[in-house]
Amino acid sequence: MKYRNVIALGIGFALDMVLGDPKGWPHPVRLIGKQIEFEEGLVRKYALDELDDAGDAWPLDRAKTEQMCGVALTADVALLAPIATWALLRACERFSPWLALAAESVVCYQMLATRSLRDESMAVYDALAANDVPAARKACGMIVGRDTDNLDEGELARAAVETVAENASDGVVAPMLFMGLGGAPAAMFYKAVNTLDSMIGYKNERYVNMGRAAAKLDDVVNIVPARVSGLLMCAASGLVGLDSARALSVFKRDRLNHTSPNSAHTEAACAGALGIQLGGGNVYSGELVEKPTIGDATRPIEAMDIVQANKLMYATAVLGLGVAVLVGLLQRK
Repeated sequence: MKYRNVIALGIGFALDMVLGDPKGWPHPVRLIGKQIEFEEGLVRKYALDELDDAGDAWPLDRAKTEQMCGVALTADVALLAPIATWALLRACERFSPWLALAAESVVCYQMLATRSLRDESMAVYDALAANDVPAARKACGMIVGRDTDNLDEGELARAAVETVAENASDGVVAPMLFMGLGGAPAAMFYKAVNTLDSMIGYKNERYVNMGRAAAKLDDVVNIVPARVSGLLMCAASGLVGLDSARALSVFKRDRLNHTSPNSAHTEAACAGALGIQLGGGNVYSGELVEKPTIGDATRPIEAMDIVQANKLMYATAVLGLGVAVLVGLLQRK
């Protein structure tokens, strides 16, 4: 089937918009997470924990050994997921091209997080609208890494908006672009890299060495998608009645205001479109971490900004679908 990946992308997008991510359903990203946990356990048990007993027999110090193990773990996870997906699709092709289309459509659907991102962030809005701050803190804690126990209404709204804005790239537009480039296997590669970064790509004592390869690879694969997503969000802001000119201005000015080279692009576009300021200080595990600010504090952030951010994310997703389909069609010429 000549345009199978494009058709599967369209079907997968529609399924995601309708179904989201039903709780309890099997999901390949969860399997990737289990693989990462399993392989990390093996590495620590059979390589790092035995390092001290090796003495001079092993020429590398612990830091370099952790880095080497991290490269091996990252390569294994990043390659196994797309290879397994490719093998599944080839097996389906042997029975029927329609079965292969159905399988690829389901995989594409599971790579997207548009509906679930909206649902989870709107749970914060619903609680805030009902003046139930404890419930809002609980709902917010499900989607952010920062401590939420002491956040006030404005801080909870900011956290939800930041989550929607940032994940508009790596949870929505970026997977679709990879689908356009190489179908479900390419999207699975992207998700494997993204999951590796979210699980071991930290600069803390445990992962500063082992997670370096995963973090760097995630930076590389997101260079283009993050920037495309930011530009699409600037364009989408005009479609939903927000300030597209200010979105583009703030995007150009603040898109690199983050420790990650890719994370602030959509946040900057969103902050500009809404006329609010994102970023700043957050508390992680009891420790205050100051981050650069993104956007201008023209007014306080409020709960309704979560609704507006989701409208902007949905419009960005539709534009992203169009770009991904175009990429897929050009690939098949």
